[in-house]
Order: sequence, then C-alpha cells, then structure tokens
Amino acid sequence: MPHSTSTFPRSGVLVLGEHSVHSLVPSTLISQAESLLDSHRIEDVVDIADQQRKKLHSNISVDEDEAEELRYVYQRIGFQCFAETLFEDAGQNFFEGDLDPRLLVSYYPDLRGSLFTTQDSINVFAGVAERMPLEFSVDDIIRNYSPHLSPNTRTATPTVELRKILEVAAREMLQVFLDKCRHRRKIESEYANKWKDTFAVVDTVLAKLYAQLEKKKGLYSLLQESNHLVVDEIEPVLRQAGQYNALCMLYRQSKGDKELLEVWAKLVEGEWTDEDITDPLSDMIALLTEKKDRQLIQQWGIWLTKIDPEQGLKLLTSQNTSKRREKLEDDSALLKLISEANPAAGSQYLEHLVLQKRSPSRALHEQFAAALVDQLLSYVSQDSVSKLWRAKASSFASSRSESTVSFFSYFVSTTPDSDHKRTRIKTALFLQGSAMYDFQSIRDRLSPHQKLLQLEMAIIEGKLGNHRPALSILIHDLHDSNSAEVYCTLGGEVIPSKVALYAAENTAGLQLWTSATWFVKPSNGAKPTVADEELKRSLLKILLEVYVTAQDPSRSRTARLLDSQAVNLDAVDVIPLVPPDWPLNTTSSFLARSFRRTLHQRHEGQIIKTISAAQNLEVKEKTWLILREEGMVVEEPLEDDDQDDLDSGYVVDEKSALQVTLGPAADSGQGEKFLNGGHQHPWDDTVDIG
Repeated sequence: MPHSTSTFPRSGVLVLGEHSVHSLVPSTLISQAESLLDSHRIEDVVDIADQQRKKLHSNISVDEDEAEELRYVYQRIGFQCFAETLFEDAGQNFFEGDLDPRLLVSYYPDLRGSLFTTQDSINVFAGVAERMPLEFSVDDIIRNYSPHLSPNTRTATPTVELRKILEVAAREMLQVFLDKCRHRRKIESEYANKWKDTFAVVDTVLAKLYAQLEKKKGLYSLLQESNHLVVDEIEPVLRQAGQYNALCMLYRQSKGDKELLEVWAKLVEGEWTDEDITDPLSDMIALLTEKKDRQLIQQWGIWLTKIDPEQGLKLLTSQNTSKRREKLEDDSALLKLISEANPAAGSQYLEHLVLQKRSPSRALHEQFAAALVDQLLSYVSQDSVSKLWRAKASSFASSRSESTVSFFSYFVSTTPDSDHKRTRIKTALFLQGSAMYDFQSIRDRLSPHQKLLQLEMAIIEGKLGNHRPALSILIHDLHDSNSAEVYCTLGGEVIPSKVALYAAENTAGLQLWTSATWFVKPSNGAKPTVADEELKRSLLKILLEVYVTAQDPSRSRTARLLDSQAVNLDAVDVIPLVPPDWPLNTTSSFLARSFRRTLHQRHEGQIIKTISAAQNLEVKEKTWLILREEGMVVEEPLEDDDQDDLDSGYVVDEKSALQVTLGPAADSGQGEKFLNGGHQHPWDDTVDIG
C-alpha cells in the first residue's frame, strides 16, 4: 500500500482478469495538462491549474512534490501562450510557475546584453525544455506568427503594425513579470534566497524596460531604492532613451562624479534636454563645491568660465582659500588655461591673483599692469571718453576747490559710473600701489598720451624717482597743488593710501581692491607712513622751485606753500628762489615765522646749556667727598739693594705720605694742605695760598 504522502495516483477500483489485474487510476495533473495543451485547450488547463493551486494553498502544509508539479504545469502553459504571442497570459503563468527570470530574458537579446551568454546554463524542467520555442528571440516568434500578406510578411503594412503592437505587448509582459519578481523578493525571504543570483538581471533589465517604455515613475523609484543595477549595461540604454535625469541618479548612486558632470555639461550646452532637470548648472556648482576635488574644480571651472564667468571664477578662486599654498607656476598655468577659454575671465582671475591672493610674482604684476594699460588706452582712443576726461581736467583746473581736493578725488566723485571710469581708477591705484612692474616700459606706453593721462604720468615719474618732472606735471599740467604737497609729504606718492581706500570702497566693482596689500588700514590708530625728513625737505624745495620758475608763477600758491610748510623750509634756501620783483608781503608771514622759530630755537639752546651746566655742578658736589674718601694707592717696585730691608707686602699710601695735618680738623677734611701749597674746601675749587 502506498505511503499516505505519496504523490502517485491511488486507485479505488481493481478489475481481476483471468491472466491480469487492472486498476482504474485517475489521470494526474501533469497528464491532464499535457493532454489539454496538445488539444490547444489552454483555458481548461489554466482552470485545472488554478483549482490545484487553491487546493494546495488551503492545506496547512504544502506538499513540495505537488507544488513542483503545479510549477511545471504553469510553465508549460506560459511557454504555450508565449509561442502563440499571448504575452499577457504567458507572463501571468510564468510568474505562477516560478520561472527563472533569466530563461525568459534570454528571448530578449537587446535587453539581455552581456548579463549572461548562451554558454551559461540554468535548471529547467525537462518537459518544459523540450517544448520551449525554438526561435532565437521574441521578435522571431512574432515574425513567424504574423499572417502572410503580399508582397511579404516583413514589409506589408498590416503586418508591420501588428508586429509593433505585439513587440510592445511582449516588452510590457516582461516588465510586469520582472516587477512582480522584484516585489516578491522584498516580502518573501525564502524566494529572495532562492533567486539571489538573478537580482542583477531582474533589476538591470527592468530599468532598461522602464527607460524604453518611458515609464519614468517606475524608473525613478527603482533607482532610488536599493538595487543591483549593472551600470555598464543600463548606461547606454538611458542615453539612447533620453532619460538623462535617471542617468544622473545612476551616476550619483555609483559615485561617478566625472560622468555626472559630463551629463550636466551637455544639458547646459543644450546638446541634451530633460524637463526633469531644471537647473543643471547649479547642480554642477553644488557638486563641485561639495566634493572639493581640486582636479575636477580646475577642469570644470575653466569650462564654466565660458558659460558663466562669474560662477566659474568663484569656483576656481574658492580652492585657494585653503591653507595649502599653490606654486607660482601652478597659478600661471591655470591663468593661461582660463585666458584661452575666456580672455575676460582670464583678466579677472589675474586681478584675483594680484590683489586678493597677493601673489609675489613680478611676472604676474607686469602682466596685470600691461592689461590695465591696454584697457586704458582702448578708452583713450574713443572720442567720447577722451572728451569727457579732458573736460574733467579743465573743470578741475578752473574750480575753486583745487587747493583742498586732489584731482583723483575730484575725478572719482564727479565722473558718472562707467567701465572707463573703473578702468582709469584701477590703473591709477595699481600703478601707485605696486612696485613689481617695469616702470619705464609703462612710461613709454603712456607718454604719447601725456596731455590726457597727466595723473598716470605723474605717478610713473614718481616711481622712477624723477621728482621734478612729476611735480611739474602735477602743478603746471594738472594744477593739483594738493597732490603735489602730498607727494612731498609721502616721499613720491601721488595718491595717499587713505584716499585710494576710499575710492575703492565707494566705486562699484572695486570692493575687492580693498584687500590689496597697499590698502591695509593702520591698526590701533597708527599714523600712516611718511617720508624721512631729509627727503621731505628736498622735495619741498623742488616743489618751491617748480612754483616760482613757472611762466606765470602764482604768488598766492607760493605763499600758501611757504605758510603750510614753513617748519620744513629754511629761509636761507627760500630767499634766493623768490623772484626779486615780488612784494615783500608775499613772504613776510613765512619770514616772520621762520625768524621767530630760529630765535626760539636759539633761546631754547641757551636754556638747555645752562640747565646742563647746573646739573654738572650738582654731580660734582655729590661725588667730591666720595672720591676723596677713596684716595689713591700706588704700588712701585723697589731697588734690589733695599729689598731685604722691606717686607714684600710694603704699600705706599700716597695720601698719608703727601698730606700735612694742620690741626684737629684734619680727619674731617677741613683745612687740608697739599705739598703744592694749596688747600681745598668741599664747596670751592682749588686756590693758591702762598
């Protein structure tokens, strides 16, 4: 008698014959399914399989042999439907039959890719393997199933349309099947352990299907969840399908920063478009800022200067805020690359290196000076700009504020905001502040335009140490006596640091210039550096000579200089310079103050001399008694003849030997008499008594 758990059919009727015993055995599930499938009664087979499945699931414990038979039947039904292009039914039965996903994917070579090859093997029921479609792909199955129409099945319009419909149905069936497999492994750990080798195939092929069928919601959900995607397989499909947002999500998961930046770059340039990526440029900047990868920042920062110079330079300059200092060669190389990509951005980066980074490279300073002069001369060649600058110089010369306001301050405050204004201010500030450029070459370039660029020429002459030409330009050409006196006070600087800082802070676009080394504010209220007194007097004397040697010398301006700088000018030097035909009242104030100061100095010297003499007498009185008490000891070698009569330690006390006691007060030091015939009191000098 068979075991109660046996899956073999059991008979309830036996027929005994003369030579044999017959048993009436009910047909098995497999035999019924095979018979019905051979008769093409697919619906009946499905009904039988569903009934068996419900019966099996109603049991407390599932018989594994019966479950195996049921899986076999469902797989047979699935492949029968698959061969007849009933793709939706096929997918449902494949899932119920727990079909290996790789077996179904093998019929989709374009989706399979290199996930597995024809040499790979999997376990399949023998009966299923014998009845699987022999076609290489699902496309061949569809083509063979299409009806014959003239001129041929491949090109006839109805069959072409039919194939398209069936191809879409086949892919949707596969997508639904794989989606169910993925969902099932999340909730059934036993299923997940059994089919873990198929995870990569399921996820990758499912992502490909989502991309091709333009099901973005499912694709994004798959990418956001934990997955086993093969990047090399899914990447070209996403590119071809135009799913660039999904491609970016894929690169983010795989940490492919380089590839991610390339996708965003093509979106920014307009080569690709994706409505789900609204601002790829901001995404690029955010990623580069977050990663702080020096190589990536330089590569894409240079590219970014072509698209958005401001953001590109901000990104490139942000990497210089770290403690690590770049080599000068690295700065120059990066500057060259930026200039090749965008010359305007290159100029801004050069400005950053010189001003904010405070590069000590003389080559960079010379390059920056040349760039500023190039821009300045380009504006000089424009008639509208040159006329405006001439008008500014003329109005300044005729204004009453000429003695209290410098031309530079006047130009900054009265010129309308414009690019040419900023360029001229930048040029003047840099020529004045930097000392690491070729002064002579800049002078040679500016000299043809000296009548218009008088301020710049005065600065360069001062840098070259040509003080007389510099002061002549300021006085005779620019009529800027204020700057001339500042020039003398600061030892050759036309624009003082305080004025330069004010101009940079109050001119649009020049705020970054305040970080330059020559704009550093004095700390703790310290006074700005001035020239040494000797140089200052020399420059003031030259300035006075420039005043009085003019074709039409101004007596009022000369008098004002003498009054303001009287302390630094000597009347002996001034009187020969003053023209003899000038009235005395021009220099009377200066001479009176000079003579008064000279007399004051003489009286002050006499007082100091007298005080010093009194202090000397006081010191003598305090030290006389001390020196007397100390006395004097003289040691002399004796003759050899007398050496035996004297002790070896004999000492001659000169004071006791030469001093004559005159009375009982000798010990007190009063009335002392010396051999020279004199005596001395503590309060007197030595006097004769003989």
